[in-house]
Amino acid sequence: MKITFLTVGKTDEAWLKEGVAKYVTRLKHYTRLTVVELDELKNTKNLHRDEQKTKEGELILKKIMPLDHVILLDENGTQFSSQQFAAYIDRKALGSVDHLVFVVGGPFGFSRNVYERANDKMSLSSMTFSHQMVRLFFVEQLYRAFTILKGEPYHHE
Repeated sequence: MKITFLTVGKTDEAWLKEGVAKYVTRLKHYTRLTVVELDELKNTKNLHRDEQKTKEGELILKKIMPLDHVILLDENGTQFSSQQFAAYIDRKALGSVDHLVFVVGGPFGFSRNVYERANDKMSLSSMTFSHQMVRLFFVEQLYRAFTILKGEPYHHE
């Protein structure tokens, strides 16, 4: 199974880049992970929130193929424990899903079209995190999920 982590905007903090890179490297032992960072929109001061979400949504949808299983990282999504997230990944791997695409939207969330295309929504917490922090938290949890599935000692009960 292939996994793509699709984000709007780039990570500009060096320490966050290092953390994300650490887990992306570790994940190579478990899955084919691709990180795709879409460029942020330019000159957004004159755009209404909905216009910005629509334009970002168009960029997101261009990167998604018809058979991709799309999961939005969204504050209103399902919350999983680490073990539940591992089981979710396992169910998709054992099912007919060849490609999971996890998506982090822009600062105002997703457009209606992106919500309509999504297969699932997932929340990392009921707290709000910066879009850059979410990237690190997500790749760490993805790594944790694979170590749980392999019975490795990274995750402690």
